[in-house]
Amino acid sequence: MRRCLPLIACTLLTIAPSMSFAGELLSADRPIPEVIDHYIDAKLQEEDVHPAPQIDDANLIRRLTLDLVGRIPTLLEASAFVDSKEPDKRAKLVERLMSSPAFVRHQADRFEAMMSFQGRRGGTSAELREYLVRAIGENRSWQTIFRELITPDDKDPKQKGASEFLRARAADADRMTNDVSVLFFGVNVSCAQCHDHPLVNDWKQDHFYGMKSFFARTFDNGGFLAEREFGQVKFKPNKGSEKQAKMMFLTGKVVDDPGMREPTKEEAAKEKEQFDQAKKAKTEPPAPKHSARAQLVATALEPAESDYFSRAIVNRLWHRFMGFGLVTPLDQMHSANEPTHPELLEWLARDMREHGYGLRRLIQGMVMSKTYSRTSLWPEGTASHPSPRLFAVAMLKPLTPMQLATSMRLAVTDPKVFEKLEPAEFEKQMEALEQSARGLASSFAQPTEEDFQIGVSEALLFSNGEKVLKDLLVEGNDRLLNKVKQAGSPEAAVNMLFRVALSRAPREEELKSVKDYLQRRADRPAEAYQQVLWALLSGSEFRFNY
Repeated sequence: MRRCLPLIACTLLTIAPSMSFAGELLSADRPIPEVIDHYIDAKLQEEDVHPAPQIDDANLIRRLTLDLVGRIPTLLEASAFVDSKEPDKRAKLVERLMSSPAFVRHQADRFEAMMSFQGRRGGTSAELREYLVRAIGENRSWQTIFRELITPDDKDPKQKGASEFLRARAADADRMTNDVSVLFFGVNVSCAQCHDHPLVNDWKQDHFYGMKSFFARTFDNGGFLAEREFGQVKFKPNKGSEKQAKMMFLTGKVVDDPGMREPTKEEAAKEKEQFDQAKKAKTEPPAPKHSARAQLVATALEPAESDYFSRAIVNRLWHRFMGFGLVTPLDQMHSANEPTHPELLEWLARDMREHGYGLRRLIQGMVMSKTYSRTSLWPEGTASHPSPRLFAVAMLKPLTPMQLATSMRLAVTDPKVFEKLEPAEFEKQMEALEQSARGLASSFAQPTEEDFQIGVSEALLFSNGEKVLKDLLVEGNDRLLNKVKQAGSPEAAVNMLFRVALSRAPREEELKSVKDYLQRRADRPAEAYQQVLWALLSGSEFRFNY
């Protein structure tokens, strides 16, 4: 069944076969952070906008730790970073976090959410997540991950689980076509499924069905991803008789594939017999001599055709770490939707291609830039808040379910639990903390790419969640509330609560307000400290990476 977006949405899906940007790019040997700040600052100067100042060290370690390993920093980590006088402490922190096993797990979580479109188009399997953990842990390039997801080899142990990405979509070739186009190329082709674009002549049904031709032979054969040797895609155009689609990439390049025909009766019978035997034996079906999906991978990675692929991953990572895409929405990468900073997008995409599509290099470059570390507070008394397209001030980024749940678990734990641990033991503790947080994470909403709304279950949990009181806000030898009671004074207790939960000291007015609250409840101090901690955990400052 065809699914078409309303006409008003179609007008946003305008796309041209290629995107070209004017202007000479900075040299390729410049460091990524320097290039980012050059292009962002040049645009700010052009717009006569003064950017927000840099964040302080307490805010910086919180932001980096959340973005890179998916949790707030421990009290010891935050204190050590803030107190350090080393000029390169930021670079050392980024290196330490990105060398951590938690970096691999968190990035796998983020890519898994990306591949399920933040849960809106069905979840992903545990096997696919395990594949992503292995791939990111082995520092596989984005082009390798792309190749292994689109043309998986189940016989290769390193690729185990990769086939789940397409197998979950194998029953719907239309969905598979658009999901791959959106995820890997930043292009939503769904509007052209029903009709030629009503406003843009060069975006036609030929593009959708040309892309579909790469996937139309793919199907689920008894739990295994399979692909037929032959098969055609036909469609009814706006005008005229039925057409046979050409195998065509988004750029308009047509691929000459020998399988673009109907099989003979003998070929069809032999192929059916092979698939039936494999299904009965519960084994992997035979691979075609000419894989249409392999043709897509080869075409998309050709130097002359790779712009969509390289720009799409740059844009997605930029959105993840900066909170707003260079092209937004993320699936509207086309000539009528100009990037906020065309030369920056082009430079980063070129850098990705020239350095083998390494993900870590790009991530490290982004988080080391001054653009990344601006404060999210726009100074009072200055001009009106600038457009997010300028990146003059940091965007608020809602925490993912795992970020929030793991951080809550960490924030209610006695910080001494993590002191004097060897690095390997510390990482084991953090992994155990993550595992214990997975159940709680299911109560939270997965942020979407466009906006964020608190879910009903989360709102109820924060307002009257008995489960949280019994699970998180309890006393014990390894709990923060037990430690707070031994602080010696209300002021010391409040300082500890703020430093553990928010990675910063309380402001003067906050300290006074909480001390007044504690004094009014001096007859029940344990309950009062419990309520203060819960107020910190359920507040907006904890809910966002800011």
